Order: sequence, then structure tokens, then C-alpha cells
Amino acid sequence: MANRHTIVLMQASQNRASRTFMDFDSISQAMDGICGLYERKLKEINPTIVNITYDIADLYNFIDGFTDLSALVFDHSIQAYLPYDRQWMKQRMFQHLKKLASRDIH
Repeated sequence: MANRHTIVLMQASQNRASRTFMDFDSISQAMDGICGLYERKLKEINPTIVNITYDIADLYNFIDGFTDLSALVFDHSIQAYLPYDRQWMKQRMFQHLKKLASRDIH
């Protein structure tokens, strides 16, 4: 799963002009990118709080708040991008954060 170019497609609101994308060198970096978006939004909303914490449910609510959110992940075996939906992204996010948490414990 490493080194699979990933494009995250997002639409923040019903306004089609809110469509944008981010691209990453791996699925893991894409998950970090989504966390970064959420963390920037939290800092914007709470500018005076130094240490902001959140849990996976908060992150899922952020993900669900997008009008549209999906990912295209490059599959080397077929030399094409495969589409994945919001639910897949939430599952990958959970696995990603679990892996990061287990590194912090050791």
C-alpha cells in the first residue's frame, strides 16, 4: 500500500466552486493531509487554545461534513487509479491513526 499516489477529491459545500483536490505520494500521507485540514479548521475556530485534542468521532464528523469526499489511488498492477468512497477513507483513517498511536506507545 506504500507509495501509491493518492488524489483526494473534495467538495466542501453544495456550491460547485468549492470543489478542490489534494494529491499525495501515499495513502498514509493523504490521511495525514485530511487530519491536517481538520486541525487547521479547529485552530481557526479556537484561536486561543494551544493544545487542541479530538477523537476519531470528531474526525469522522468532519469527514461527513463534506458534500463530497473521495479518493483516487494509483494501482501499479493495472496502471490506473481506483476510486474509493468516504466510508473507505474513514476505515483507512482509523487504521492509520491506530498505527500512529501504537508507534507512540512503543
